[in-house]
Amino acid sequence: MAGMLLAALDQTIVATALPTIVGELGGLEHLSWVVTAYLLTFTASSPLYGKISDLYGRRRVFQFAIVVFLLGSTLAGFSRSMAQLIAFRAVQGFGAGGLMVMALTIIGDILSPRQRGRYQGYMGSVFAFASVAGPLLGGLFVDHLTWRWVFYINLPIGLAALAVTSFALNLPFARRPHRIDYEGAALLVAAVSCLLLVTVWGGSEYAWGSATIVGLASAGAVLLALFVLREHYAAEPILPLRLFRNRVFSLTGGAAFILGLSMMGGVLFLPLFLQVVTGASATNSGLLLLPLMAGIVVTSVTTGRLITRTGRYKRYPVAGSLLMGFGLFLLARMDVNTTRLEASLFMLVLGVGLGMVMQVLIIALQNAVEHRDLGIATSSNTFFRSLGGAFGSALFGAILSARLAYHLPRLLPPGSAIPDPTRLTGSPAQIRLLPPDVQGAVAEALARSIVGVFRWAIPFALVSFLLVIAMPEHPLRDTAHIGAAPDGPAPPAREEAARTGPTRRRTPGRGRRR
Repeated sequence: MAGMLLAALDQTIVATALPTIVGELGGLEHLSWVVTAYLLTFTASSPLYGKISDLYGRRRVFQFAIVVFLLGSTLAGFSRSMAQLIAFRAVQGFGAGGLMVMALTIIGDILSPRQRGRYQGYMGSVFAFASVAGPLLGGLFVDHLTWRWVFYINLPIGLAALAVTSFALNLPFARRPHRIDYEGAALLVAAVSCLLLVTVWGGSEYAWGSATIVGLASAGAVLLALFVLREHYAAEPILPLRLFRNRVFSLTGGAAFILGLSMMGGVLFLPLFLQVVTGASATNSGLLLLPLMAGIVVTSVTTGRLITRTGRYKRYPVAGSLLMGFGLFLLARMDVNTTRLEASLFMLVLGVGLGMVMQVLIIALQNAVEHRDLGIATSSNTFFRSLGGAFGSALFGAILSARLAYHLPRLLPPGSAIPDPTRLTGSPAQIRLLPPDVQGAVAEALARSIVGVFRWAIPFALVSFLLVIAMPEHPLRDTAHIGAAPDGPAPPAREEAARTGPTRRRTPGRGRRR
């Protein structure tokens, strides 16, 4: 949880300090790269960590990721120029990719799938805490200390995580001969980088039909095809293609991609709607999503305990996908007359749906793969969700811009100058500086455009429903992977007290019931 908190907190705390950072370091034209550099290395490194941990063991890889992240945080805090900050943010992202993946994989090692449900609520609460505390801490540091503390705050948490993993985390690991697929790793990183740059630059830095975007998309597609070809012949592939023959792996990966994509439609523009339409303060932007996060945490905890008690899990992502679609439908009905209380109730419904899907997909996946593939399977699911989020932010950002360009000229008073849509969506404070009649028209145009994004997100939630309903449900194992041979079955659980539910003593001589 400490390792996951490092990665989750960093994604929310930095955004609050970015305007102050630019004011001190300059380089406004490079502001987007502070986020882009982190996103690129985070997403591209995730599957690599999973495979390397399958070869070298979890603990040392997890500790390596912590050290890299702390190094990047320290250097980012000492940055004296925007170029230095961007470079050190890339180092941070490279470490964060391992933090998230290794935390989930270690949980898969030390807990049986049947027991894992009890703990998924704790893991989900880390993200909820980071989503609320990150912007608040960022504002506190900027107002009363210095923006550099948004990076320094990682040091005590990271050092605590290093201490715990050094003295308390005992993960037996059986070495086996291996060969790292460096060519496959290079192709994967290059392909992901090209595709992510398409989503980040498209429609903002460059037009979608520009030579740069088309060239990056083409290069990404070619590199991805070469990666698949390389993995087919590699002796020790980074992402074994045989995993895609596992229906649970394929369907949970697809559902994770759609989940990340649809979450962007539901979450990315909610603060903008609440600030512009309902007049909420940007300072407390983390609190605006509290109902959404409360729904995720409460449902994750409740669902996890029910899974542990009954051993059944498929019903929850099926119901959760439908609730996600219903929550997006409610958000799509909002307008300028929607109160903050109504918006909170709609977000709560969406959060309940997300909480029933996110962690359960990981449980189903880890229950269905062999121990030798646990790391790469878990990291692939995280990778698919991150990639879906990147494509979702690009897709729904383009939809918002298109709808805003349609509504603004029709709602502005005659003779009014049309504001720049990128300034409107990027800074709600700019809207409050407009004349009252223009400000009202802009708020109406933004409200219509944002609910249009919610409407486009609904079909993706329904696609997620179709994927999880097609997912086979395997009985959850009562044994953990600790002490298992890499290619062998999982051993019996070390502590009988770890089991939950009634146990039955088998009578000698009686046949096994099928």
